[in-house]
Amino acid sequence: MRAAPVGAFFSNDYAEVRRQAILSAEPTHAHPEGHAGAVAVAIAAAFVAQAAGGQERLSADELFARVIAFTPAGATLHAIKKASTLPLSYDVRTAVAALGNGTTFLASETVPFALWCAAAHLDDFEAALWKTVSGLGDRDTTCAIVGAIVALAVGEQGIPASYVANTEPLVWPIRKGEHLEIDNR
Repeated sequence: MRAAPVGAFFSNDYAEVRRQAILSAEPTHAHPEGHAGAVAVAIAAAFVAQAAGGQERLSADELFARVIAFTPAGATLHAIKKASTLPLSYDVRTAVAALGNGTTFLASETVPFALWCAAAHLDDFEAALWKTVSGLGDRDTTCAIVGAIVALAVGEQGIPASYVANTEPLVWPIRKGEHLEIDNR
């Protein structure tokens, strides 16, 4: 779920997105499917970031095509291919029955479902999150993935003001020699 910023940052080079996504996943995901999930999310984010910049045409079909082209072979790629064939108009329960929703905490369930939810609402941040959370399962992970991808598509102006008002403030940038104080009470 941390791979979208990697994709956005390296969005001009899909091969580098893939390489950096794997590197970013290695500390927490030893299994190749975890790496594949990170690649898929990062490639989706890169595609959306390019499309938002006018370099690509933003469509669900193109999003899935790009992700499929760069995701390593395995169960996650297989499930992403399946997700790409599901009509985006399906009821979320039908998609969950076909793809899973992350209850097993496996990339092969979490990522395909999240990509399907994001693809269904690339133009509507709130609708994308409501669709995702209504699928239940590993909601914090799937919503983080969907939110990051769709936020890149809609931009800051596409995120509801009420959502922004209810987020924690960021202390940024941290300058050299400074550190972030975290209260762990």
